[in-house]
Amino acid sequence: MTAPKLCAQPAAVIEGAYLHDLLAQPDVLHRVGERLATAQLDSVVRTGLCSGRFRRVVLTGMGSSLHAAYPLHRALSGAGFASHWVETAELLLGFDALYSQETLLVAVSQSGESAEIVSLAERAHEFGHLIGMTNNSHSRLGRVAASRFTLEAGVESTVSCKTYVTTLAVLHWLGAQLIRSEASTALEELAQAESAVRSYLAGWREHVAELRPLLEGIDSIFVTGRGDSLATAGTGGLILKESTRQHAEVMSAAAFRHGPLEMAGASVLVLIFEGDETIAPLHRRLASDIERGGGKAALIGPRTTGLGMFRLPTVPAAVQPIVEILPVQMLSLALAARDGLEAGRFERASKITNIA
Repeated sequence: MTAPKLCAQPAAVIEGAYLHDLLAQPDVLHRVGERLATAQLDSVVRTGLCSGRFRRVVLTGMGSSLHAAYPLHRALSGAGFASHWVETAELLLGFDALYSQETLLVAVSQSGESAEIVSLAERAHEFGHLIGMTNNSHSRLGRVAASRFTLEAGVESTVSCKTYVTTLAVLHWLGAQLIRSEASTALEELAQAESAVRSYLAGWREHVAELRPLLEGIDSIFVTGRGDSLATAGTGGLILKESTRQHAEVMSAAAFRHGPLEMAGASVLVLIFEGDETIAPLHRRLASDIERGGGKAALIGPRTTGLGMFRLPTVPAAVQPIVEILPVQMLSLALAARDGLEAGRFERASKITNIA
């Protein structure tokens, strides 16, 4: 009699420092919420915007710090402010008209010591006021900023996760201050986001296990969305590459139809952040078209009918990006386990990029 064929056991997640950072996210969100409850925005900023002293707001950063500022850029633009969202490396190379005493500069950097941020800090005096957001208050950015807000994320091992969600939190609070001149609503929304993150991460093992069949044969990933979800798409693609060395390309869901749809196939997975009901039908149709072409598509949002780990807790739209990043983080754990890697373990990159 032929012996029964044994099924290979799926590889386990290597529980390293990156995973511990992921699981600490609810606690750091709680800590930053407590700090923001007593924070004050410099009166120079508030009166400067109201009086017209500051004619524009410039939001800048690198990598996930830049992506995190995109929802604030949209909020400021929607409220009628002249907002500019510019990568720091590009801001250093041009955009001379933005270097002005009429510019309110918001610079975001987890370390406060990255090469581009240090170069920009040397020109801080050319701006009307510099708001610095960093996880290191003693960094170059922390020292030169006229107004400084710390991210309260504690030590982070490698890939941005704790610092990313707390950056979103602080920027959301800042937006409430700049646009509505009050922060109580923002604090309530952040508390709801913290609760949602805690609830979702409680089932992280189940989420990772649920992903394993979806990832069979996948060698290319697209991360897509619209509106505020472009922040999640940008950071999501970045952390997949950093934490798993998996190819992941970022673009708007609309741009995916302009050519990349041709790549739909069995080895391609497209993540689509569902968004609100005004744009969700567009994304559902895109997912159907991708699957009809033989590809794999995953809708991520509170209303999705796909895998349970892609179904997000319902939170106010303004803090949705804080919750949206969680399934991408779970995907990074599952991909690394599939390939026998420790997610988030750097071999070539460094936590602080000090070479421009």
